[in-house]
Amino acid sequence: MFQLDLKSRKSIYEQIVDGCKELIISGVMKKDEKLPSVRELSKTLSVNPNTIQKAYRELEYQGYVYSVTGLGTFIAEREHAAVDEQAVGEILQRIKKDIRELYFLGLDGDEIKRRIDKLLEERSV
Repeated sequence: MFQLDLKSRKSIYEQIVDGCKELIISGVMKKDEKLPSVRELSKTLSVNPNTIQKAYRELEYQGYVYSVTGLGTFIAEREHAAVDEQAVGEILQRIKKDIRELYFLGLDGDEIKRRIDKLLEERSV
């Protein structure tokens, strides 16, 4: 599934959320696919079940998964109609910061655009 970095500044819960989102966004996990149960993932990652449950609740809140009582947690179909402008703005701010770093590393605007276009073509960013 994914690995946790115990030395990371990110909390375990955030790493689980990010790991699951990466699997969903990249298409590794498909719509209506069942996620491991809280107990299974807890054993696999050697993490407290409450931490897994918290991560699953956050994923559900963000619209990445849905829960069915007694059956488990499943990958949700992403709705493209409702855009969360606040989340988009936050991501664009992070991208802006990263672009400034690329300039600092010596890349010019054309090279940055070329590399970003290449990433977009891959669509598995």
